[in-house]
Formats: sequence, structure tokens, C-alpha cells
Amino acid sequence: MKVTEHLDRATEPLISFEITPPNRGGDLASLLSLIEDLADHRPPFIDITSHAAEIVYHDTPDGIRRRVMRKRPGTLGVCALIQNKFNIDAVPHVLCEGFTREETEDFLIELHYLGIDNVLAIRGDSSGHSKPLEGGRTRNDHASDLIGQISAMNRGRFLEDLVDASPTQFCVGAAGYPEKHFEAPNLRADVKRVKQKVDAGAEYIVTQMFFDNRYYFSFVKECRDQGIDLPIIPGLKIITGAGQLTSIPRNFYCEIPESLAQEIESTPEHVREIGVAWAAEQVRELLESGARSVHFYVLAGSRAVNAVLAELGI
Repeated sequence: MKVTEHLDRATEPLISFEITPPNRGGDLASLLSLIEDLADHRPPFIDITSHAAEIVYHDTPDGIRRRVMRKRPGTLGVCALIQNKFNIDAVPHVLCEGFTREETEDFLIELHYLGIDNVLAIRGDSSGHSKPLEGGRTRNDHASDLIGQISAMNRGRFLEDLVDASPTQFCVGAAGYPEKHFEAPNLRADVKRVKQKVDAGAEYIVTQMFFDNRYYFSFVKECRDQGIDLPIIPGLKIITGAGQLTSIPRNFYCEIPESLAQEIESTPEHVREIGVAWAAEQVRELLESGARSVHFYVLAGSRAVNAVLAELGI
């Protein structure tokens, strides 16, 4: 089922997750255990990140670390595992950065073969390691360009003539930034870029993590004011280590509220409990204010999100 269909048919709040493939050269054992744990919450869909020869993020005791690495494989295989073994819709991330339009089309055709009909189209972080283009190959510079390419495939238009090619049926998600993208001069200008993604064919929006719901409410209002009436799914990250007070703002350009930071700094031995309580209160307020779903950035561990959902009785 498509993400938009899940949202339209839901009779109760939907909780979805985002995970990352195993490290290069690793195996699926730990990830399989994580998916099994998350599946107990009956998520409508699970996002799987994609990585070129690029920047990746790791949860460590000292916070979220940013590293430049070779391409991390596994997104396609993990998607097939989630969808065929667990009967949960998989949402792979499709990137501009690090991939040509030809490589993107090949990846999307593989997804289509597997019956995976949801994707999240994002520009991706620039690592400064983009390979040069050769042989007339081209690259999508912006997420709106990538969404346009996917929309063209949905209409049966490919980069080259394909014998007996059938149109794809992708439901395309796009990213939104409640505190604005760090390259945008202000929120209004940033939402104009979101509108370009919508005009190109995006069908729903998932936000970057935020820790103050006021940013989400302001972002939604600005989107509505600019004529964006798509579902806007709030994305949340649970703080589990004191080091994240600096690593999250550095890597994701989002603010940690003063009261949350002070509480963690004063009692760092209870950081997980503080982070769980804060996230649970965010979810309560979001749902009471009309949000139909919440998306958790889990990455590689489910302990904290299990605690939040237990506290909420979900």
C-alpha cells in the first residue's frame, strides 16, 4: 500500500520508523533483530536510508558522528526483506547526491520489479566526493529535479526507449525542514522550495527532526499559506546520550530547547529517561493538535522508541 493510502485509511495515529542498512561488509543479523522488534508496533511503513560514497551518521556514546565513507550497500536488500518477510511497506531513500540520473533510473526499476511503490526523494548531503560525469550522463541537482524524474517514470517516460516498459507507480515523499534548511535565508523561502517539490510530484512530506513542536506548527502553517495541502509527517529523534546536545545541532542544524539541555546537563546519568519523557510529550501534543502520524528516526536501536511508545500506550 502507498504511504498516502495508509494515511487516508488510518483510524488511529500511525507510527513509522527510519532505519539504516548495516555497515559495509557487515551482515543483517542485528538489523533483522531491530526490524523484528519494530514490527511488534505494527508500523505502516519503514524508511531505509541510502548512501552513496558519502556522509553517514552513527549513534555513539559521545553523540551522533558524521563520517565520509564508500557507498554503503544494502538498501535494496533490506527493502525486499521488510516488504516480503514482514509485510511492512518499505520506503527507500533515493538521492541526488552521488548518483547519476541513469543510476537512479536503474535503482528505481529494480524497486519496481520488487513491487516497492514508495520512495522518499532527497538531495542528500554533499561529501565533496562526487564522481565526474562521463559519456553524456547527467545528475539531478535538486530534490525537485529527482522528483520530476520519478514522476516522468510514473508516466512511462524513461531516459531511453525501453522495450515493453510499463509506467512505474511510485508514491513520492519529500523532506521538509521545520527550522528551515540551513542553506535557505528564511522559512518562507525554504517552503517555496518545498512547493517546487510538490509541483514536481511529491505526495507527502516528512520533516527533519525537531525538539520544539512550535517549529513544526509554524512550518505547517507556512506550507498551508503557500498552498501546500499534502500530509506533513512530523519526524522525531529521541535523545539518548549527552553528546547529542552538540552532535545533533552540528549535523542536523536543529535546536535543542534550553530546558531540555539544562535537564540533561544537570543529570546526565538520566539522559535516556529525560529524552524518552520529552519525546513522549512531543507526541502527545502533536497528536492532540491534529497530526495523524509520527515518524521516529531510529537509526540502529529500538530501546528508546520502545520506551516512548510504552509510556504513550501505543
